[in-house]
Amino acid sequence: MSPILFILLVILTVVATVAVMGWIFYKIIKSYFKNQQKTLLLQMKLDQHAEALKVVTPIRLQAYERMVLFLERISPDSLILRCYTPGMDLRLLQGVMTKNIRDEWEHNLSQQVYLSSESWTRIREAKEEMINIINSSAVQLPATAETSTLAATIFATAAKQAPTDAALEFLKKEIRENFSD
Repeated sequence: MSPILFILLVILTVVATVAVMGWIFYKIIKSYFKNQQKTLLLQMKLDQHAEALKVVTPIRLQAYERMVLFLERISPDSLILRCYTPGMDLRLLQGVMTKNIRDEWEHNLSQQVYLSSESWTRIREAKEEMINIINSSAVQLPATAETSTLAATIFATAAKQAPTDAALEFLKKEIRENFSD
């Protein structure tokens, strides 16, 4: 083999080797920077999520607090004491109590956005059951019955366990699970 051909072959081999090494180096560097970019984007998303949680967590906790207050306000004890005024007849007290529950419910409807589906379902069921207890208690009594008799019937029906109690316990459990350290 001629010395020129040999030198050309060596130069060609060196150039090919440098080109292959350069290509490999390029791919490694490109992969490294792509991974760095993905890591940076992921970190940014995590930081945004952490910031969002700082804003949303207090709002969610406030929603749970409002719904606990709602359940307390529609419990038989609180509801009857708040709605009764002297001179009311049985049907009027029934209407005032059910209207009060519905008004409170409508006032708090937006809170469902921040609660779990299970919590919201239990709260809604407690509300509906309280209205049913009031209405079924009123239907059992003659229209001329005293309002104290309606109150006693509601207390007796809810005495086993007020529908609000189970919902309250569920909310408290969920609050402990979601907001405790």
